Amino acid sequence: MRKAARPKSPSKPKEATFNAEDGYVKMFLRGRPIPMFVPDAVVATYSLDTKLELPHKKLKLDWVYGYRGRDCRSNLFLLPTGEIVYFVAAVAVLYNVEEQRQRHYLGHTDDIKCLTVHPDMVTVATGQVAGTSKDGKVLPPQVRIWDSVSLNTLHVLGPGPFDRAVTCVGFSKSNGGGLLCAVDDSNDHVLSVWDWQKEQKLADVKCSNESVLAATFHPTEPSLLITCGKSHLHFWTLEGSSLSKRQGIFEKHEKPKYVLCVAFTENGDTVTGDSGGNLYIWGKGGNRICHAVPGAHEGGIFGLCVLRNGTILTGGGRDRRVVLWGRDYQKLQENEVPEGFGPVRTIAEGKGDSLFVGTTRNSVLQGSLLTGFSLLVQGHTEELWGLATHPSLDRFLTCGQDKQVHLWSVASHQPLWSKGVEDAARSAGFHPSGSVLVVGTVTGRWLVLDTETRDLVAIHTDGGEPVSVVSFSPDGKYLALGSHDNFVYIYLVSEGGRKYGRVGRCSGHSSFITHLDWALDSSCLVTNSGDYEILYWDPSTCRQITSAEAVRNQEWATATCVLGFGVFGIWPEGADGTDINAVCRSHEGKLLASADDFGKVHLFSYPCCQPRAPSHTYSGHSSHVTNIAFLHDDSLLLSTGGVDTSVLQWRLM
Repeated sequence: MRKAARPKSPSKPKEATFNAEDGYVKMFLRGRPIPMFVPDAVVATYSLDTKLELPHKKLKLDWVYGYRGRDCRSNLFLLPTGEIVYFVAAVAVLYNVEEQRQRHYLGHTDDIKCLTVHPDMVTVATGQVAGTSKDGKVLPPQVRIWDSVSLNTLHVLGPGPFDRAVTCVGFSKSNGGGLLCAVDDSNDHVLSVWDWQKEQKLADVKCSNESVLAATFHPTEPSLLITCGKSHLHFWTLEGSSLSKRQGIFEKHEKPKYVLCVAFTENGDTVTGDSGGNLYIWGKGGNRICHAVPGAHEGGIFGLCVLRNGTILTGGGRDRRVVLWGRDYQKLQENEVPEGFGPVRTIAEGKGDSLFVGTTRNSVLQGSLLTGFSLLVQGHTEELWGLATHPSLDRFLTCGQDKQVHLWSVASHQPLWSKGVEDAARSAGFHPSGSVLVVGTVTGRWLVLDTETRDLVAIHTDGGEPVSVVSFSPDGKYLALGSHDNFVYIYLVSEGGRKYGRVGRCSGHSSFITHLDWALDSSCLVTNSGDYEILYWDPSTCRQITSAEAVRNQEWATATCVLGFGVFGIWPEGADGTDINAVCRSHEGKLLASADDFGKVHLFSYPCCQPRAPSHTYSGHSSHVTNIAFLHDDSLLLSTGGVDTSVLQWRLM
């Protein structure tokens, strides 16, 4: 999911240089010189050799927003601690709903794709995809087995035996749970069985050349495993180091395109749900259907859960219904998941009659068949770029390719409101008063929304390219919008952010605008572009300011530009100019955080004006980290993972 590093050229990267006479530092990105003005107050004492200190604070992962339901299954379980366990990005989340507390298992290096809980209800196994190291090497997939109480890693299976990704894992349920099965994402979808405590593979076999969606041990027959997926249901018998296969025989029943999920009744019968909406029951240990409920759902059955009392729950895709079936497979009760949350992906039994439902639109709901379901975990469903923190309240906004805008409360970890917009959203910013916010989209359209009511206040279009950055001047009088069409559009703002009159457009960049900062006194702005240019502008005329003397001593309200004297230490040696996606200075001015293409968040001291400054580095995202922002009081830092669709909230310690 991360980009492969480009091959490094053998020539040594050029070192930064300092010209004391003219007062500028020159750094190099991909061999291109980038001159940066040094403030007069610093020039006399500045040296490139000064060593910067590590920042005085550290980060601790505090909360994870999001859930991966769009393409993963059976990944939501209730633990005896009262926590539900699920995953998003490279984080396994243990969420205590009653206490509104999360803990996090952070042993993985890339996307987690599957999860299972041992019969002891303490040990958890999670499997991940292959990753890419910083220098472009492939990091093989692995299964990590860990303790959900201590969060200690107990065992690691791999690297080596798995290809591309581990997509299914399951513990044996009899004989003390000593075995673990896993399926990888190779062309043959290899099924392997492990003595996980010895980290020893006992057997493996080509499972299917079609996708495999579930792999599980039979609860009472220790040598029986079942796999299902596209056009197959296989019953496997483990004998020594070999696995032999019997196919599920559908006889007179409709053979489905996909067998989507599998579970077991109290008496050991196998239950399957398929893409045709059929529920089939296979007699204990056998490979023939002994009972059928055709058309149990309209569309596929994605989730199956056998409850403690022996009744069975099914969750529907197209019809979004959760249905309770008696032991005789008569329908007892049903309810529907609200449309906005999408089809049911998986169901877990909670305390009493409560249920947890994971959906394909990356949400987790809580409720019961009697009361219906309400939102517990909200997630974005497509690539995420837009992030903005409220100027004075514990709130922040995210928006993404899924055309969803969410205004989040830090206290409740839930959206205060959500709004669908017509275009994929790319950027966002609050007016200094906090009363309105602007969302920039990929079509050049930008929307002004009322922060409290989410009502549309105004809508404008500039160019036909993505609006990559939107920012109000500190005095609230101007709005600047940086576009992929190489222009910066400036508007005069009145009526507290409710009225906009176009001043003009700043023309001078020869590549798309990436970042933008305003002067503290709102007198000018600075922009970065895709070809590593730094330009300065007068907002009242949209003219470029070419005099270095006019801007070198300027104090900046924010530091979100990735190129500039105060931040150039964030760039690693031999960096590609696209390695760092975002940077943000804390409001008190002593810290600088950056978001990179390798899934990492870095924390530096500010100013960060020495080459390759030291930083604290944090993992959790599994794709490009696309944006980063401090909360108004610097108590928290927020980061967005592009393709991993998660938002991570870090507490400053």
